[in-house]
Amino acid sequence: MSARRTLLEIFDAALRAVDGCRLTTLALQVRPPGRTAVFAIGKAASAMARGAVQALGDDRERLLLISKDGHIDDALRRLSRATCMESAHPVPDERSLAAGAELERQVLDVPAGVTPLFLVSGGSSSLVEQLHAGHTLEELRALNQHGLGAGWDIAMLNARRARLSRLKQGGVARLLAGRAALALFISDVPGDDPRVIGSGLLGPDAGREDRIERRILASIDSAVQAAIEAGRARGLELEAGPRRFAGDVHGVAGEFVGALRATAADGLVWGGESTVTLPARHGRGGRNTHLALCAARMLRAGEPLALLAAGTDGSDGPTADAGALVDAATVERAELAGCDVERARREFDSGLALEMSGDLVHTGPTGTNVGDIVIGLKHSPRAARGRDAVRVL
Repeated sequence: MSARRTLLEIFDAALRAVDGCRLTTLALQVRPPGRTAVFAIGKAASAMARGAVQALGDDRERLLLISKDGHIDDALRRLSRATCMESAHPVPDERSLAAGAELERQVLDVPAGVTPLFLVSGGSSSLVEQLHAGHTLEELRALNQHGLGAGWDIAMLNARRARLSRLKQGGVARLLAGRAALALFISDVPGDDPRVIGSGLLGPDAGREDRIERRILASIDSAVQAAIEAGRARGLELEAGPRRFAGDVHGVAGEFVGALRATAADGLVWGGESTVTLPARHGRGGRNTHLALCAARMLRAGEPLALLAAGTDGSDGPTADAGALVDAATVERAELAGCDVERARREFDSGLALEMSGDLVHTGPTGTNVGDIVIGLKHSPRAARGRDAVRVL
């Protein structure tokens, strides 16, 4: 089996391990008795909502589902007592304010005797919003655009957002006003802290006790461990990273390639999230395709290494690509197809370069969002000859 196919199978196993539908169904085997109002928000909201619907059956009093464009299951739209709203990501727009207003309205409207259930995953920050008096949508959009382009980490970006928002940092907990609730999280942030996931929509309200039970269903560590086990099932010894990766994408790419060359294992699995600082003029791509292209340029001709870098949510930044799978022949394939690879790297046009080399990975919405994963393998030179674009089914 080629290294490329093996990498895709290992990535698929990692995604299955953190699937929002399955994990939510399992989590709700133990839940408060009686009827439940379901609020699902984030990139994994549709999958988590499916799991809740399966588990709750007739005990579902209502469903409010808010997710990214193209991420809502049509079957959920057809349910009775369900409101499905598509909203903006990664930069909020008018729909984010409308979704935030609807969230506020429905939370306050939950009847007595009905338990609120919140299903929260990454992406929630831009999908639902209500602003403090004196702030504008244009101000919020400018903040998000600047932070994303400047390479701010999630902690800094969330702290800045919270100054404008009345939903962030425990805003939904404040709406509950001490009412008992259950919150289930799929985490894409360091430390898996509910005060950070989704900018803390369901985090504790500072200085006030609440009655919200909070459970983390999955994180990047879950995906990394599943990838290692999938490698073991294929006779491969894969080594986890020493820590969650972070920082500038160029540095992460260099560190990963160096570690892959040095390891005595068959490969590496790292989880985390890098950052990019975008020039004023840039092309198509995200942090994972850029990491993959940077790594491909570091590989020597014929070097028996291959790596996959992808977002577990199935989208890399503002693109429809999950990421890319590269090897020592990637740069040559792109150049033979007419791409100036150095220009693509410099102008953050990695998506175009990797499309021309046939190395993009497409998954569509995956039903989860635990951050990014990078998987590297050592392999024979014969495995580096594939040139077709790859797809996880």
